Amino acid sequence: MELPAIRTVTIGIGQPHPVAPKLIEEAAGHARRAEEMYRDAGYEVQTVRLTTRPVFEDLADWPAADVFAYAGELQAALDSAGITYLSLGPAPAYRPDFPLDRLGPIAELLAAHPAVSCSVQLGTATHGVRAEAVAPTVAITRDLSTSTAGGVGNFRFAALANVGPGHPFFPASYHAGPDALTVGTQGAGVVAAALAGLDPVPAAVTAAARAALTEAATPVVRLAKRAASRARLRFGGIDLSPAPAGPVSIGAAFAAVLGRFGAPGTLAVAAALTEALRTTRVPRCGYNGLMLPVLEDEVLAAEWEAGRIGAAELLSYSAVCGTGLDTVPLPGDTPVADIAGMFLDVATLAVRLRKPLSARLFPVPGKRSGDRTAFGSPYLVDITLP
Repeated sequence: MELPAIRTVTIGIGQPHPVAPKLIEEAAGHARRAEEMYRDAGYEVQTVRLTTRPVFEDLADWPAADVFAYAGELQAALDSAGITYLSLGPAPAYRPDFPLDRLGPIAELLAAHPAVSCSVQLGTATHGVRAEAVAPTVAITRDLSTSTAGGVGNFRFAALANVGPGHPFFPASYHAGPDALTVGTQGAGVVAAALAGLDPVPAAVTAAARAALTEAATPVVRLAKRAASRARLRFGGIDLSPAPAGPVSIGAAFAAVLGRFGAPGTLAVAAALTEALRTTRVPRCGYNGLMLPVLEDEVLAAEWEAGRIGAAELLSYSAVCGTGLDTVPLPGDTPVADIAGMFLDVATLAVRLRKPLSARLFPVPGKRSGDRTAFGSPYLVDITLP
């Protein structure tokens, strides 16, 4: 089997904010040494990342200007350490006592600090959905659309619901507990290869995907445990969510058994793949669910462009898999009410089903239906907006 790319080696920092630059440097060193171990074993390592406790909880009494200045200090420490990804965790907007005006500065903070990601937690299974938190979350999304080139600042922001700590994928990642190491793989190719030529029988899909994922993940986990032990870190697990990247497509896995992604039977295959992910016998963490990020997958992007799938279809698939609505492209003039409805739908589904979901929406500034996107990003597929 071809080795899957390591999408991320993520170090979780357990120290409360404010995090000293020295801790950033130490965590970066742990990540780099783990990266070296994987490279020596023949793996491609795409990113190393640091994730923290939720800054908006630790620094709840800090003025917005002080949080902004602190983000600048973190950006400088990251630049010095050669790290380009840091998650500050979610603002706990689901809590009735959380002041929603604290969400206002998030767009400016993210636009000014390109290594930083964060999110807003709109609901949990315990608290329900705080509907009044949706409007300021929409405002962040729209502000990032206009304040960052091509609106790509929304790559580093998401609305969450019922998402817990301890997972490696951004921008939803955050940490709790002692320092830890987690990993995530670019597993879409593994799944696509496993399903090639297979009939769309759910049990067969589950068995083939589970066997392939287990074979691919076992040596990845073995190396991660060794790296964590050497750094005296806890190993937090592997997120098996089969992340795609352009031509390495999870949509192609569906096409292998159904003819195309979105054809009748797509929901059944999504459920079968999710069952495979959740029954592998490796230490798991995070979403550990099916990722369907439209703009990160050439097959999904083509189906969206052709108008054969939309937010309603992706949301229905999320009922049996994950991770919600991810990198969903929208015309820049999409009504505020429509964006708010998407966030609210995802949060409601997550809370009702007691599962982690997120929404990462991309209103494209200055673009209308029929216009071509021009993100200028190696991570995003350009399409003509339907």
